[in-house]
Amino acid sequence: MIIIKGIPFRKINGITLFPFIIVRPKKPNEILLNHERIHIWQQLELLVLPFYIWYIGEWIYHYVRCRKWWVAYRRISFEKEAYANETDLKYLNKRKLWAFLKYR
Repeated sequence: MIIIKGIPFRKINGITLFPFIIVRPKKPNEILLNHERIHIWQQLELLVLPFYIWYIGEWIYHYVRCRKWWVAYRRISFEKEAYANETDLKYLNKRKLWAFLKYR
């Protein structure tokens, strides 16, 4: 995992593109980094490329149903898991394999 500071998007604080975590804040807080680390593990367990295919597919599915970009994003199971557990800094120590499935 490699952390890069300086994301060019205004409304996005962080994005994970394996093996990189790209963040906007000069000093990212631990909650943001934990959220992005959860995505690193999700990507690893799906062998990276299938993660992106699933992620985009889920976003399209939700967007077609609600027609709202942000709502569709928040309904993605990977995001639900990351947001639900981002404040638990020990979550990755106890996270079970394929944990995102329970957020579908």
